[in-house]
Parts: sequence; C-alpha cells; structure tokens
Amino acid sequence: MIILAGSIRLPPERLDEARPVLARMVEASRTEPGCVAYSFAEDLLEPGLIRIFELFEDRAAQQAHSTSPHMAAFRAAWEALGIGDRAITEYEVATARER
Repeated sequence: MIILAGSIRLPPERLDEARPVLARMVEASRTEPGCVAYSFAEDLLEPGLIRIFELFEDRAAQQAHSTSPHMAAFRAAWEALGIGDRAITEYEVATARER
C-alpha cells in the first residue's frame, strides 16, 4: 500500500472559492481503481491549512492517480487559488492491521 500524507496552504479568504475545487478532486480520486481512501480536511486551528491523506492499493494505482485528468485540472487551479506550501510525504507500507 502507498500512503501520501501532508498539507497545502491557501489564503483563508479563498477557502469558499477553493472548497468546490477540492471537493471535485476528492470525488474524482475516490472513483479511481486502487484508491482505498482520499481526503482533504481543513485544519481546525489554522485557517487555510488543508490536510491531505491518500491511500492506494499499490504504486501503479498511485501513479495513475498522479497523471489523471482531474489531477492536472487541480494543479492548474493552484495559482488562481493561491495554493502554496505543498508538503507531501509518501510512505510504502508492507503490512497494515485494523485496530
């Protein structure tokens, strides 16, 4: 499994404008083959900080996601929305268990 976790920042005054763009990205990503989980969440204490969590069955699924049309559209919107300070860490997980 591949996990990507991190954050992006945007000006807090752009949150209302960004929410539909973020929602489209999440909705499209969740329909991809091999996508187990995909979410964006607004940080409760830092306006404009969006937490990212992605879980894919394997590297092929994650790579297909990274080259998808909705990813390209999302990236194209970054400048207009003022999205910056992107920080994503990728983890390759050998085993997982539910608790």
